[in-house]
Amino acid sequence: MNKFIELRFILVACVAVFLLTASYASQVLAQQYSYGSSGKRIDEIRIVGVERIEPATVLTYMDVRVGDKMTEDVLDRALKSLFATGLFADVTLRQRAHLLEVAIVENPVISEIAFEGNENIDNDELLSEVQLRPRQVFTRTKVQADVNRLYQVYRRNGRFSANIEPKAIKLDQNRVNLVFEVNEGPLTKVKSIRFVGNKHYDDDKLRGEVSTKEQRWYRFISSDDRYDPDRLSFDQELLRRFYLSQGYADFNLVSAVAELSKARDHFFLTFTVEEGERYRVGDITIKSELRNFDASVLKQRVTIKQGDWYDADEVQVTIDHITDALGDLQYAFVTVRPDIQRNRDEQIVDIVFQINEAPRVFVERIDVRGNVRTLDKVVRREMELVEGDPFNRSKISKSEQNIKNLGYFENVTVTPMQGSAPDKTIVDIEVSEQSTGELSIGAGFSTSEGPLADFRIRERNLLGKGQDLLLAATVAGERTEFDLSFTEPFFLNRDFSAGFDLFHITRDLQDESSFDQRRVGGSLRFGYPLSEKWRQLLRYRLERNDITDVQQGASIFVQDQAGQRVTSSVSQRLTYDARDSTLFPTNGLMGWFDTEIAGFGGDAKFISGKAGASYYYSVADNWILNFLGETGAIQGLKSENVKINERFFLGGSTLRGFEQAGIGPRDIATDDSLGGNLFYRGTAELTFPLGLPEELGIKGHAFTDLGSLWELDGTTGANIKDESSLRGAGGIGISWRSPVGPVRIDVATPYMSEEFDQEETFRFNFGTRF
Repeated sequence: MNKFIELRFILVACVAVFLLTASYASQVLAQQYSYGSSGKRIDEIRIVGVERIEPATVLTYMDVRVGDKMTEDVLDRALKSLFATGLFADVTLRQRAHLLEVAIVENPVISEIAFEGNENIDNDELLSEVQLRPRQVFTRTKVQADVNRLYQVYRRNGRFSANIEPKAIKLDQNRVNLVFEVNEGPLTKVKSIRFVGNKHYDDDKLRGEVSTKEQRWYRFISSDDRYDPDRLSFDQELLRRFYLSQGYADFNLVSAVAELSKARDHFFLTFTVEEGERYRVGDITIKSELRNFDASVLKQRVTIKQGDWYDADEVQVTIDHITDALGDLQYAFVTVRPDIQRNRDEQIVDIVFQINEAPRVFVERIDVRGNVRTLDKVVRREMELVEGDPFNRSKISKSEQNIKNLGYFENVTVTPMQGSAPDKTIVDIEVSEQSTGELSIGAGFSTSEGPLADFRIRERNLLGKGQDLLLAATVAGERTEFDLSFTEPFFLNRDFSAGFDLFHITRDLQDESSFDQRRVGGSLRFGYPLSEKWRQLLRYRLERNDITDVQQGASIFVQDQAGQRVTSSVSQRLTYDARDSTLFPTNGLMGWFDTEIAGFGGDAKFISGKAGASYYYSVADNWILNFLGETGAIQGLKSENVKINERFFLGGSTLRGFEQAGIGPRDIATDDSLGGNLFYRGTAELTFPLGLPEELGIKGHAFTDLGSLWELDGTTGANIKDESSLRGAGGIGISWRSPVGPVRIDVATPYMSEEFDQEETFRFNFGTRF
């Protein structure tokens, strides 16, 4: 019985303790949240603790009004709304009868944002990445988000060991200075790139196909050996393209893993691949759903042949050719899809090009976006299409290339978009502007001109109108030149270029012809297109030419040229340009035809002409063959002899293996070059890689130069040698597009020459701008 009583007593005590504990916990929770759920009517709302923010603003954020019931849901919603603003560090709601008291602690305001320890990335670049700004509210969430953004910046720059610590320095009036303390750490390079599962291609071959490179001493001028997650993703696509271009239609990239070393200074990349079998091309078919359209006319656009190894790149080329051809026929939004049908037993793929039906469309509107400084009309005038024209995909591609050739934009994207009706399209042009101003100081050395320095100020897009303004000065051992030129590419809003040139040139020709020359003058230019590839340029030139400092022992025919003369001439230049690039051509032809007539005032009276062509042909990947030929003639008018300053000279860069003005008529008694009235020259040059990494920009050259210069009028004598015989030289060279400027070295040996010619075996040119 006693035990039963004890048990009841213990049970009652436990229940009492539980009830007391529950009661105490509820009181603690009530104090923590500081509101209850009485459901009383709110007669007054009191805001305490505000400093910068008006109480009315706090009430607006709460969404609670006098007269509302003081329920738990209402107060909970008000609390969450206040914290969601990001303006408050703490909020407490207290219920006192019919009074609701809101006690807040405001987040501080940022006074300044600073960066410490950053040496390789400047403050402006880092500040552009963070979202917080001075006079904004400080919150830890936003600070951490900005820290993550800064980490991304350093990782994009190859610094994965960077450490960033944000610090808030408290000031008066609830303000803080936000300081990001940065320890940048070393560059994180790629130490090794390995491949697993490759049987048909070794690691060295595959390393050459990806854009990421292993760390090497000579890659100090590039960033290819820095780890970049985006580049790793791109490398996976490059590997896939490579294998698909070699016939491995079943290729699968299993994984691409980047392992960071314990010291966080190197990455190890490992690509795991499944190559699969190699396939040849079987049947090739074009199927079209276009009504009243014969797909057989597109067969000539197919670049793949039956029996070839399957090549996904060539499949895409064929798709582009078919799409372009359909675009020319005004089928704008056609979809050409390849259906690859594998026969794994015979290792053959049949390819079906499926063309989906689409209506003919016309250009409804042309939109230009992203041009901040460049005027709209500068972009629009490069378009081969205008509103209302039939849509033509080839003209769209040509227009995009035209805009890129301006050199005003870093990126250019021309995209056809669906218009307001199925038969209308909107051409969207999105550009990203780049700097078009140039301020450069240069230094270098030339075999023909000695040490040189130059200074150039140029703006290629003056005031956003596409105008070109150039001020240049060059000072060399044997030449000093000052130039000022201006070009308006679209004169009177037409495809006519107009401009002027002013120049002052002095040359030391003592070694070649025993005199100095000074040229002062200017010219007016006017050019216009004759067709897509033909262009005409007209020019008027007015020049004063001084032959001075003639040596006493100079040829009598040079001494007779001493003095001042004025040339007033009109000239034209007709050009044909079908090259694939104006800067680094690999295919295509460029031709020119020049004529000039002097005698419109002044002393000089002559007519001259030059014609030439340069053809580029890609023999293999990075193997470029170039053939160049040029000929010219000049003849005096009205019984006037051609003066030495107007004659042609050959040698140096125009005929390697011979000195500047090294061939042609010469006074052998004084060794003075006299120039000639007739010339021709030709070059055959092969440019090829040297097996070095492509990013070094080093190439080899093998060349032969041929030419001749002859014919003097009014100059005869026993000491005058004037032979029209052919001269020729062959040689090799090496060029380097170095980070400090182009460098080229040529070694040539003449194999056809005259005994009075001046030969030159070694030629070196170096120049830079910074």
